[in-house]
Amino acid sequence: MYKNILLLSIKPKYAEKIFSGKKQVELRRVRSRLNTDDLVLVYVSSPTKALVGSFQVDQIIQIEIQKSSKDLNEFWHKVKNIAGITSQEFQSYYHGASVMVGIFVKNLRTLPEPIDLTQLREILPEFRPPQNYRYLKESEFKILQSMMQDIMMDSSSQ
Repeated sequence: MYKNILLLSIKPKYAEKIFSGKKQVELRRVRSRLNTDDLVLVYVSSPTKALVGSFQVDQIIQIEIQKSSKDLNEFWHKVKNIAGITSQEFQSYYHGASVMVGIFVKNLRTLPEPIDLTQLREILPEFRPPQNYRYLKESEFKILQSMMQDIMMDSSSQ
């Protein structure tokens, strides 16, 4: 079992890059409790509005941003070839942030059919996609895991 299971909202263009392998680190401006081997379920935000897959955490880098841009530049050099964004996008994203977080991706799993928001709410009526992320309770994860396994089995029987 995973220590932490995170439901992460990602914009469609970045989710596509993650699942195509072009983006191997998810950048965030907010700390998390994630550790190596934790599970991240990927919810793609509007207009897709669906759970599309998952990945495990390979490693986490969290760096406090000091007054100088030295930390920012060092972090960019670590991730520039795997971040799926330009230097300008990186600089703009972290402008004014106090922390830089890099969630490195491994063991990607894409669902053959996304589970859209309507389906999620049929099974979990209180389901609310997070603005950024939220940790799942074990009971929520078991329900989502069951839905994902059903989809995986349906696709393998075709």
